[in-house]
Amino acid sequence: QVQLVESGGGLVQTGGSLRLSCAASGSIFGSIVMGWYRQAPGKQRELVAAVTPRGTPDYLDSVKGRFTISRDNAKNTVDLQMNSLKPEDTAVYYCNGDSSRKWGGPYWGQGTQVTVSS
Repeated sequence: QVQLVESGGGLVQTGGSLRLSCAASGSIFGSIVMGWYRQAPGKQRELVAAVTPRGTPDYLDSVKGRFTISRDNAKNTVDLQMNSLKPEDTAVYYCNGDSSRKWGGPYWGQGTQVTVSS
């Protein structure tokens, strides 16, 4: 089992930056793919970024070059650095673990609100 707790959301102006952090419990963290999803009002939840256990990232096309996902397997954390934020990035962001369901997942955090004002 894995428990995920996010932090770091908030309100920022267009062009600003935020860093989201996700702290995970459980001994399997180093074995699972970690990701950040987001869900805007009236829209489906979408995968923003993911990182493999070895640190290989993948990104939603619309955030490439602006967002960076990273993980620290020693600390059981995964972060999402978001730069050059746009109003369309406004959403609730969720930390996710084991989307492939190989280790009993998927696991979800409670979500953190990110609001980008124009």
